[in-house]
Amino acid sequence: MAKRTGNSTMMKIKSLLGLITLLTLSPLSMSAQEQKLFTLEDLNFGGTNYRNLQPSNKWYEWWGDQLVRTDIDACYLIDAKTGKESKLFTLDDINNGILHDKKNVVRYLYSASFPYPDKPIVAIDNGQALMLIDFKTRQLVWQDTLSRQTAKDWCSQSKATAFVEDNQLYVTDGQGAKHQLTTDGSREIVYGQSVHRNEFGIQKGTFWSPDGQRLAFYRMDQSMVSDYPQVDIYPREAEHQPDKYPMAGMNTHRVTVGIYNLQTQKTVYLHTPVGSVSGDSAASSTPVYFTNIAWSPDAKTIYLFELNRDQNDCRLVSYDAATGQRLKELYRETSDKYVEPLHPIQFLPWDADKFIMQSQRDGYNHLYLYNKEGKMLRQLTSGSWVVQQVLGFNKKQKSIILAANKYHPLHRWLYSVETTNGKMQELVSADGVHQAELSASGCFLLDKWSAPTQPRNIDLIAVGGNAAKATRLLTAEDPWADYQQPLFESGTIKAADGKTDLYYRMVKPHDFDPSKKYPTVIYVYGGPHAHNVDASWHWASRSWETYMAQKGYIVFILDNRGSENRGRDFEQATFRQLGQIEMQDQMKGVEYLRSLPYVDMQRLGVHGWSFGGFMTISLMLNHPDVFKVGVAGGPVIDWKWYEVMYGERYMDTPQQNPEGYAKSSLIDKAKHLKGKLQIITGYNDDTVVPQHCLSFLDACIKAGTQPDFFAYPGEGHNMRGHASVHLHERITQYFEDYLK
Repeated sequence: MAKRTGNSTMMKIKSLLGLITLLTLSPLSMSAQEQKLFTLEDLNFGGTNYRNLQPSNKWYEWWGDQLVRTDIDACYLIDAKTGKESKLFTLDDINNGILHDKKNVVRYLYSASFPYPDKPIVAIDNGQALMLIDFKTRQLVWQDTLSRQTAKDWCSQSKATAFVEDNQLYVTDGQGAKHQLTTDGSREIVYGQSVHRNEFGIQKGTFWSPDGQRLAFYRMDQSMVSDYPQVDIYPREAEHQPDKYPMAGMNTHRVTVGIYNLQTQKTVYLHTPVGSVSGDSAASSTPVYFTNIAWSPDAKTIYLFELNRDQNDCRLVSYDAATGQRLKELYRETSDKYVEPLHPIQFLPWDADKFIMQSQRDGYNHLYLYNKEGKMLRQLTSGSWVVQQVLGFNKKQKSIILAANKYHPLHRWLYSVETTNGKMQELVSADGVHQAELSASGCFLLDKWSAPTQPRNIDLIAVGGNAAKATRLLTAEDPWADYQQPLFESGTIKAADGKTDLYYRMVKPHDFDPSKKYPTVIYVYGGPHAHNVDASWHWASRSWETYMAQKGYIVFILDNRGSENRGRDFEQATFRQLGQIEMQDQMKGVEYLRSLPYVDMQRLGVHGWSFGGFMTISLMLNHPDVFKVGVAGGPVIDWKWYEVMYGERYMDTPQQNPEGYAKSSLIDKAKHLKGKLQIITGYNDDTVVPQHCLSFLDACIKAGTQPDFFAYPGEGHNMRGHASVHLHERITQYFEDYLK
């Protein structure tokens, strides 16, 4: 555990655990008998009372370096030194200024934003149009005419909007003129939307240049990708609604990148290498994945990472934005496992010749400073910790503002890093998980954070000032104060390698008695790019765990090797053998539970969803005498049925790694099922397609084993709305019926 600098000293996990237990056991305003019991309507996000039991919150937007609180009927300016509010304008002010057009009526100001730091302009999208309103003169100064288009991407610089309509990509310029960029868009030729199934940090498909005069966009040809035969059961006659789903080792789509020039109204395409789509990734070393698009400050050059299909050869390449010609390869990173580019390069606001790049090449995600010719100037951060997010830049101090777990693996703190020498300064002094937004110049941070015993705090921080002198804007009371609350604990055990620390959370009934024995459920996810335990409120406990604790269960959660925020080697330990290292670590968790006299090892259950569903069934079949009951949601059964980008990154293709696919497959292990197992899926899951569950059921029929099965019609990979309440009641009832 790292040591903190400055005047504060690091809070140890055990002492915090003791504090939590003390607080939980302290006499409350009412006796335990008087306190309310939770229902899933209280705890589940789809429940009717869920919002009332969330910590109080406030919503803010930056207007340059001035902070504005947005509310239903008014916006308030915040004094940075005192936190006091003064009214900036009201909903009536806005509506009175635009009443000449009834379609423009604004119903609330939560969505208000302030795109111009030096102008009194508020941007409001009322569902009918995006409007720019001068809140001082109360005049409508500009609006678009778009309402139902998809993939809308508005550029504040040029006021142009990119959008997709009837599968075609369009741009309306700042004067409202509509320009059609494509004519061949279809279900198979997709423009201006996320590609590569949202892997590699991709969340959208259009990217405006800094001056707003050029638009980079994705074109994805998925005509060669097989259809997965999803079915819509709701019409009188069920209808075929197929998904394009590229499975591991099979044909994948082709992606190209176009650049549209608003001035010339012409489009050029980057002269990128075209990757193999034959399914034989070994036959081609050319890149097939194009990701992390970035623009140079002068909008003349575009940058992207090019990744081969094997995902072990990554190159940062520059292109001429006017011609599409390839200019230079600036950086290359290779691996005997995989390289995963997740972040675009970012140019320094005060020096257009330099940019920062994120990479795990030294074992942890860190920042590197380069010049635009591709020469590395220095590594800016280093150590056995992870840079989790770059929030932006402080132009005055010429520093980078970031979030990292340098303080402790479970804590997310905020730091500034000087680009000249890599010197770091802590910007917060409180334990917990900090999520922040930076002002335009980088001089101020809005910090929303929580700690295991603190539901939510909001602070306004002056970057470069005294970290202990943040201006408090909100301290949320415990919304569960009137309810019987379980005990939340956290600690560490050693991984199966005998040396790596793994962090766990344990949730116990409010009236926990160590002399009794309790049925226990292990909740598991275990896969990459996720974690279950951190130092946020209740140690990041899921509300369902509280519901189970209230019913007399202990719930145990362990982040095994393979999960996120612990460095490259920690996550890549599972390469080519998903589920194996993870199970070893989870079984060390079982060993720990066995050492506790109050855990009834004859009543041990396991539950997880998605990768956690895969882990649940894996544990049930590989350790059939340990787990009595399991509930697996949306489980992967065999990785050959999972999608190309994710599946091949961690497993290679079935052709390259037949042993790994065979070892991780659950089909031939169906005969080992002993305990009670319920499998749940969304009938229209387009992430873990129903072929997984149905194939496993077929294997169980042939093996003579008896799992239970439940499907949610019309639902995808996760249940939406009130269906989630039904889902969690079903999960709970299964443990009540067979474990308790």
